[in-house]
Amino acid sequence: MERRMSEDTIQIIPTQNSLKGQTSCPQEQDDATIAPLTPAEKKVAHKLRRKIDIRILPVVFIVYIMNFVDRTNYASARLQGLEEDLSLSETEYQAGLSAFYVGYMIGQVPANMTLAWFGRPSVHMAIVTCAWGTVSALTALVRGFSGLLICRIVLGFVEAPFFPGVIFALSKWYTRDELAFRMAIFFSGNLFAGAFGHLLAAGILNGIGHAHGLTPWQWLYIIEGAITVALGVAVYFVLPDFPETWQSLSQEEYEVVTRRLTAEATEADVDEAGFKAQIKGLKMALTDVKTYLFAVAQMLVLACGGLLNYFPSITATLGYNHFTTLLLCAPPHIFAIVWILIHAWLSDKLSRRFWFFVYPAPLTIIGFILLLTTNGVGPRYFSLFLVQSFNFMSSTTYAWLASSVPRPPAKRAAAIAIVNSCGSLASVWTPFIYFAPKFELAMEVNIGLACLAVILAISIRFVLVKSNGQLARIEDMGITLSEKELVKVQKIADAEGVSIDVARKMHKGFRYVI
Repeated sequence: MERRMSEDTIQIIPTQNSLKGQTSCPQEQDDATIAPLTPAEKKVAHKLRRKIDIRILPVVFIVYIMNFVDRTNYASARLQGLEEDLSLSETEYQAGLSAFYVGYMIGQVPANMTLAWFGRPSVHMAIVTCAWGTVSALTALVRGFSGLLICRIVLGFVEAPFFPGVIFALSKWYTRDELAFRMAIFFSGNLFAGAFGHLLAAGILNGIGHAHGLTPWQWLYIIEGAITVALGVAVYFVLPDFPETWQSLSQEEYEVVTRRLTAEATEADVDEAGFKAQIKGLKMALTDVKTYLFAVAQMLVLACGGLLNYFPSITATLGYNHFTTLLLCAPPHIFAIVWILIHAWLSDKLSRRFWFFVYPAPLTIIGFILLLTTNGVGPRYFSLFLVQSFNFMSSTTYAWLASSVPRPPAKRAAAIAIVNSCGSLASVWTPFIYFAPKFELAMEVNIGLACLAVILAISIRFVLVKSNGQLARIEDMGITLSEKELVKVQKIADAEGVSIDVARKMHKGFRYVI
């Protein structure tokens, strides 16, 4: 079904990026305006948003659970003899943990660029989900450190496309005031996995024993990998594609979803035709200072999150047996699931990101201090609830990023992948700061990293406030622009094929969310 945006129903300023690279004459662009949704269109938008919520969110939530489970069952397997059976030293175990993130970093940017170009999340996500489920199951066959290292690197590479791909896909369907809550629902999948993944591991490890000559940790990999492959097949039939490629949308629904995003960012949410647009988007992301600020901030936050790789081991310091330890891992994650949804809902409701990134930092720091300084079961277990606050910072980062790099989609896809890839860099080195029994060095480093993350958030806020001030000046036709501002507007005009006056009007009303 051919998608066409009627000038009568979609009153926008056409650009090179709209209509897949088709351009209109300057006169048409001068006359065009960005009209708000009509009452009838708002009803269609409401029904469509619910339709997309039902189709996308449950699917990505469930698959993300297995994404995280297949990534972190390494820690659960450790409690049931993985190190002993493979004769791993402490350093080799840490290297295996780190190796996953080497592959994870490498795979993200090219995968997201391919997704933006291909435009079929249903196919893209189904393939990668089946791939990592297969690799996870095959990990049960390794017999030594070399085989384990290869499996971990490959597992990271095939898991890499999923998380940034989903973040990008959500940004293609939802406006910036809807994103944080939806991203939090998706993001809570890893918290759910942290809670019930360990319970699943506890059931497998204690229930199946050494059936058919395999150890419990081998069965853990086989069973969880098989579940993931089954989910991957289901993804193909359930997950919708992008608005411009999902054939199940009626023409009216397509026009409304397009108008929603266009009216918000004053530019159509489509790229020029061809893979060259993705290369152009990558270059744009690499030359935007915001990409680097978000990347470093996320790296600092995820470095604090390195604790999750040792969560069962840290919980074990409470002094209980393996089974009870895995059960005790669940309540802190359940608490985090409830709070992150409230956190994100308020962030969307108030249209604020900065303070929702900053306030969890002190809670996280207090949790690390308690782990560092206390020995009592009560205070140490309470600290496991507080350190979950880093998840709220991480979730906010992606919603903030998506609204700070709104268009074109190719740039947004590249920026999301770059930020997540750089954030994952932290997980390459953080395993080497965790040393039993109390992990003092890791707690000290994490306290410093949380403080630095707040400084980065302040820097991002400064840049966005300054950018909003520049946008206000550019759109005010009564102001004479400086030479530097004129150069910036001229670049926009040249890119869109319009006059400077039209370029000044194009982004009227758009402001970055702070």
